[in-house]
Amino acid sequence: MVEEEQKYEVDAAYVLPDLAATPPAGGRVRALPPMTLIARYLDTVDLRLARAGASLRHREGDELPWTVKLPTSTPGVRHEISRPGPVGQPPQELVELVTTLHRGEPLTPVTVVRTVRHAHEVCDKDGTVLVEVVDDRVTVLDGSGATTGTFRELEVELKGGNRGLLDRVGAVLREAGARGGSFTPKHVRALGAAAQADPDLVPPAGLGADPTAGDVVTEAVRKEVGRLLAHDPLVRLHAAVGDGDTAVHQMRVAIRRLRSDLRTFKPLLRRAWSRPLRTELHWLAGVLGAARDAEVLRDRLRRTATADPLSPLDPAAVHRLDQVLDVRQRQALAAVDEALRSARYRTLVDALVLAARAPRLTRRATAPAARALPGLVARPWRRLTGPDGVDGLDPLAPEQRWHAVRKQGKQARYAVNAVTPALGKAARRLSRALSGVQDVLGEHQDAAVAAETWLEIAAERPDDHELAVTAGRLAEREREAVRRMRARFPATWQRATKPRRTRWLR
Repeated sequence: MVEEEQKYEVDAAYVLPDLAATPPAGGRVRALPPMTLIARYLDTVDLRLARAGASLRHREGDELPWTVKLPTSTPGVRHEISRPGPVGQPPQELVELVTTLHRGEPLTPVTVVRTVRHAHEVCDKDGTVLVEVVDDRVTVLDGSGATTGTFRELEVELKGGNRGLLDRVGAVLREAGARGGSFTPKHVRALGAAAQADPDLVPPAGLGADPTAGDVVTEAVRKEVGRLLAHDPLVRLHAAVGDGDTAVHQMRVAIRRLRSDLRTFKPLLRRAWSRPLRTELHWLAGVLGAARDAEVLRDRLRRTATADPLSPLDPAAVHRLDQVLDVRQRQALAAVDEALRSARYRTLVDALVLAARAPRLTRRATAPAARALPGLVARPWRRLTGPDGVDGLDPLAPEQRWHAVRKQGKQARYAVNAVTPALGKAARRLSRALSGVQDVLGEHQDAAVAAETWLEIAAERPDDHELAVTAGRLAEREREAVRRMRARFPATWQRATKPRRTRWLR
């Protein structure tokens, strides 16, 4: 579940304004009975969750009393996951969701927050709640139940409405004197300055006017480590992240880019530091790879099977193919879950947090980025363009040869992407062009793998004649996609290699 809300600061004398004008035509505002909420928050001794903008709490009276809230890249928007369980015993699933934050450190009670809540629901004409406005009077309690602080705040949470309504309600509150404050959770305010200190995971900070090569390396590492660890809890939930994408895919992409950056910037990194990190990332990428491959194949099966409405395939046979892939995917996700619960993974997370804090750089990293980086990017570019890359690529070469070029192209593109923040327009142009190359080579590889998979599944069931026919027809559609991509590749490659895009690499 994604929670989106806005917070406002008010004093004790603030009077909640009339919200009657905020609902859409025919709607109304419904006042709820006041309620008292007692929330107990758990964290590490050094408040790793709070400093990262996350929380684990037990709140009395809720149907699902245990809740984890995780930050997103959008202020005021958080992932919220709730589970049942008695006070004092946080569900193991929720403890695991914040693994990358506590990193094995014990979670203990750190504060108790008592809230007297007056809530109002803004509803449409059918009674659907669009926005909830809550007026919270908060008391902070210590371990003995004594009061250590009080404050009051308003929260406007989006339910079934849209952001326009959220902003409209907020405008009414501000007009009455509410102050739009920073998005600071209650428990963070309760815990004070220690909970507002910097998180353990150092985020990207942006590059200055004249960055060194080491600055670019550090920024690239922080970006991909942040992306990797942010998707950890979503992978554990087997979640989608929008536009048909999944957390498994995003986490795997982050690993690939990070491994690529460590390879591209190898002369700028201490080998004894970077080599073990690349090894462990390779292990994790392999675990995620099986789950992602199953995702891709299931999605491709649906698209390929329905690609020609005038020539439909046997739906029952298609369903049997999907059942096989479903089993593979569930087995692969179980392996992912096991890996993320392992001591090996927790050790890797610790290493990644340290890597983002301070990559181990060599003296060469002190050189200006504009002078040092083009030569480093030129190395994967030469591999891609040379005789073992595109220059030696036969249009009739086997799929393995095309796949090798695809991997070279991905390495070159990731290298260009990593230096783009420092090198600007020239690198950005080449990155966009290489994206087109990768689209063609990626579709080629996906089609080739899919064709082989359909035939392989059918061969395992020789008595299922309908399945054999369907698999054969699917495979032929995939082979046609392979032929189309091979025909499209030369023009796409020619566009990518125009001198105005590659001159800076020489």
